[in-house]
Amino acid sequence: MSADTLYLVRHAKAGDRSKWDGDDRFRPLTKPGWRQSEALAQRIHDAVGVRFAGRLVSSPYVRCRQTLEPLATLLNVDIEDEPRLAEGYDREGVLELVHTLPHHSVMCSHGDVIPDVMAALQRRGTELANEPDWRKATVWVLDRTNGHVSWATCWPPPELD
Repeated sequence: MSADTLYLVRHAKAGDRSKWDGDDRFRPLTKPGWRQSEALAQRIHDAVGVRFAGRLVSSPYVRCRQTLEPLATLLNVDIEDEPRLAEGYDREGVLELVHTLPHHSVMCSHGDVIPDVMAALQRRGTELANEPDWRKATVWVLDRTNGHVSWATCWPPPELD
């Protein structure tokens, strides 16, 4: 039996959508969002360590890419844009990523994507270890066995000083 782990991250705090003047794809993280992304990077790095052989895949939206930038620096790997993780996403495409990305891969997406994908995984038999948390900068830790997500737990967002 082959077991591995993936991480599904909701992007960190970004500026208020209603106050952003421009294409929402380019809305960046706020200062607290950058602090969240740095804390997330350290926590995920501590979990995967030097054994990291996965991929960092992100919605092409700036706030998602920025959420993974500190982790990419720590791991010395590139972030890959993945349109299937964008808002208005392709559920089956995201589920395909969940089932096929290599061990320790990290995905970053949005608040409309993650709850729906987690509900789809539950319908397919995934057990949740704790209550869902849909806030920004949460991390779903997905344990896979032979390509099937059997168990998931949600890390709360990092606490900021």
